[in-house]
Amino acid sequence: MENIFFSRPAFYAFLFGILSAVSLPLGAWVGILIKPSERLTASIMAYGAGALLAALTLELVAEALEKLHGGFWPIGLGCAIGGFTFVALNHAISNKGGFLRKTATLAKHATKLKRRRIAEVIEYLSHVPLFNSLPPEEIHSLVVHVHERNFKQGTRIITEGEQGFELYIIEKGSVEVLHQGEIIATLGPSEIFGEMALLTNEIRQATVTAKTDVTLLEIHKSDFDRLLQASPQLKQEVQNIYDAHLKGLELIRRKADSRIWAEKVERFTEEKDYKPSASEIYKISKDHIAHKGAPLAILIGTFMDGMPESFVIGVNTIGGAGIGLSLIIGIFLANFPESMSSSIGMKKMGMPGWKIMGLWGLLCVLSGIGAYLGNIMFQGVPPYAVAFIESLAAGAMLAMIAETMLPEAFEQGGSVVGMSTIFGFLSAIFVKTIES
Repeated sequence: MENIFFSRPAFYAFLFGILSAVSLPLGAWVGILIKPSERLTASIMAYGAGALLAALTLELVAEALEKLHGGFWPIGLGCAIGGFTFVALNHAISNKGGFLRKTATLAKHATKLKRRRIAEVIEYLSHVPLFNSLPPEEIHSLVVHVHERNFKQGTRIITEGEQGFELYIIEKGSVEVLHQGEIIATLGPSEIFGEMALLTNEIRQATVTAKTDVTLLEIHKSDFDRLLQASPQLKQEVQNIYDAHLKGLELIRRKADSRIWAEKVERFTEEKDYKPSASEIYKISKDHIAHKGAPLAILIGTFMDGMPESFVIGVNTIGGAGIGLSLIIGIFLANFPESMSSSIGMKKMGMPGWKIMGLWGLLCVLSGIGAYLGNIMFQGVPPYAVAFIESLAAGAMLAMIAETMLPEAFEQGGSVVGMSTIFGFLSAIFVKTIES
């Protein structure tokens, strides 16, 4: 009796797994050396996504339906479980640094961080009387101009007698306020200093130094002035505040509950404000690429993207059964633009070319091993179990296409994505007709 570990079907599974994934290092090589334009990259990615969509429909879902004689629920349940599993694992791995593996996941992670950061900034501003008294519908555009600054213990932040141009909100740590060399106050988180710099051209009335390492939110007068020029209503509100200050009245009377004010500002904040700039994405990638766990997370995340494909190749070669050429070509075409686009991004992050090529080469081998394991693990399983496994793979692959490939293609290519996807879809169908 033939040993399943050294059987011909297992060998074929390994070979087909390698063949479908050899486009990974090939795409990486093209991305690093040729550096195609974003529009061309997007077109190729959309083409690959379309081909994979057709392949998984024809080779996985259709075959599963045939094995189950038209039964829907095992297929529907399998697709749902496969998709949910992929989404959950993708989220977990991305939080560990796996988001660096693709431009789409990197941009998505950066957007999530910026959204969270803007919410934190709004929360801080809601406790600052100067802003709390101003209309939320006007002040929201200032939020994106709030910058984080870090100062070491003992650093002088502002100097008495100098011209002031910034307001500071303490996020972490504490500062000391000195007047004529004497400490007159100690300020901590959520407290502010330098607010009159936004209202007047007066010189600083005190020196402020970092009592501990401190993280501050900085608002520059030039950004505040641009906001006033764009809104006559807001300019009048600020003038009223300044007039009250000149008359010796309380600087600001809060007009709204801080929580309600913050909710209103978030409501008026536009979606474009959450979109990270190229420099913000670059900073996030540089900060994370040096983390010791990031390369492993990238490897695991990328392998997770291709794992369903590898396993289903193995399952389809059980018992010497033939595997659909359209599935192999579909996976090949999907892998090529994925690694090409990812490699361009990794190169921009500063990852060495040899490490990038090594990563994709290793993944190519792992794809072959995954197909091999898929073959030997599911030997002897009944047809309905094979159909369920195919459905799991189809669901995971659909989730991968929807979450990473098509969003990234559309982000880079725009209108070319639709037709490129259709052409890829039709190409896989054409290959299927040749097989038939």
